[in-house]
Amino acid sequence: MVRIVPPVRPAPREWNIMRNAHSALYSAVLAGILAIGIGSAAQAAMSEAQYDAAVKAADARLKTDKERCSTMSGNAEDVCKAQAEAEHTRVTEQAKAEMKGTSKARLEAAEEVAEANYKVAKERCDDFSGDPKDICLKEAKATYEKQKADITVLEKGNTADARKDARETKRDADFEVAKAKCDQFSGDVKDKCVKDAKATYKVE
Repeated sequence: MVRIVPPVRPAPREWNIMRNAHSALYSAVLAGILAIGIGSAAQAAMSEAQYDAAVKAADARLKTDKERCSTMSGNAEDVCKAQAEAEHTRVTEQAKAEMKGTSKARLEAAEEVAEANYKVAKERCDDFSGDPKDICLKEAKATYEKQKADITVLEKGNTADARKDARETKRDADFEVAKAKCDQFSGDVKDKCVKDAKATYKVE
């Protein structure tokens, strides 16, 4: 089972670490969701009774987790609750996908998981203020948009055009992050930073 890690207070130097960990978590969750149904002809889908039991267990876990979160304060509590909701979404959506046993259901589940993880990432950004917060939010959005792009590729049958669109979406998302980092500077330094970012991501 993929577990969402307990909340921590990230320092600015940990932005990339946090972003990479978040991406790795999503990739693992997406892989798990898409794996449901591989060899489905040889195995039965989750029954409705099994699905109901999984949801009931997830609801109970969510209640317990939120009670634990309530012992915290400030943004740590908000992050903890967002993580609890994200884990609940992961479990229930994966169960729903397994019960339905279709590619559409698995991709819909992946979209819901991506959305829930995005909410967690945004809550984490409230630990910052000013430019650091802006950068954190841009990185969270970029991760989300890239995840959505990957899902869209699968929805469109992994065609060459779909992959091309996804690459462009990811490039634009990364450029927005780079540009946000340039906002920490001013004058010629900022201008050069933006120019370099445009050259790196081939943006006009």
